[in-house]
Amino acid sequence: MHPDDPSFQKLTDERPTTLSDDAASTERTIGRHRATAPPRRTMLGSTPVRVALATGVTCCLSLVAVATARGNDDTPRTVEPLAEAVADRAAIADERASRSLDRDAAPARILPSPTAKPTPTPTAVRKAPKKPVKPRRPRPVAGLDQAQMDNAKIIVDVGLEMKMPRRALVVALATAMQESNLYNLASDVLPESAQYSNQGSGSDHDSVGLFQQRPSSGWGTVAQLMRPSYAARAFYSALNEIPGWQDMSVTSAAQAVQISAYPDAYAQHEDRATTVAAALTA
Repeated sequence: MHPDDPSFQKLTDERPTTLSDDAASTERTIGRHRATAPPRRTMLGSTPVRVALATGVTCCLSLVAVATARGNDDTPRTVEPLAEAVADRAAIADERASRSLDRDAAPARILPSPTAKPTPTPTAVRKAPKKPVKPRRPRPVAGLDQAQMDNAKIIVDVGLEMKMPRRALVVALATAMQESNLYNLASDVLPESAQYSNQGSGSDHDSVGLFQQRPSSGWGTVAQLMRPSYAARAFYSALNEIPGWQDMSVTSAAQAVQISAYPDAYAQHEDRATTVAAALTA
């Protein structure tokens, strides 16, 4: 059909009424000869512009949300109560942290143990007093019995305490062997002496004890001389007063102390006295 045909023109009566007066423009928009319109470049087609526009929209939305949530008292608050409480607590915590570096540590909760029981206070245990240990008794030697050996030990111990040499121990033992046979004797002449511990009695004037020392001669009181340790100490003290006694024989040294009527009697006990002294100082 030709475009000039009246019937064709009737079909195109509904076209836009506002047409351009430009003949070329009319020719491009109608008929077979319509040319394709060139692509239109818009501002929104640029990538930087799109990014800027998206950022601006986001900021605007955030400001709107904050303004709505924190409006004045006349504007209804759209934030839920729980979210608002959390936000307030966070703000308070920020303020405290900005004012000081100190932090209050939460007190630790100490839960009582359901099975804990009070520790009983230990009561003082009274220990029974220890019984005094008896000194070991020396074994008898040289034909002596236990009582004689015990007295011999007292004589030796006193001499060692006084720093006396071995020779003095032998002299003292030989003297006691001759005078009392190493027994602590009372005196029948002095009834008082029987009141003290003794192992028999003699009748040689007022002589008492292991060395038969006489109270009337200034050796000491009856009570003192009846103690074997005192009698031995008195003998050693008197021996030390004899000049050169270390060079004397046992008999001469003993006689210088005792002034006995039988000066040669002490020599017979020297060997036994030496044996006993060696056994008690080993």
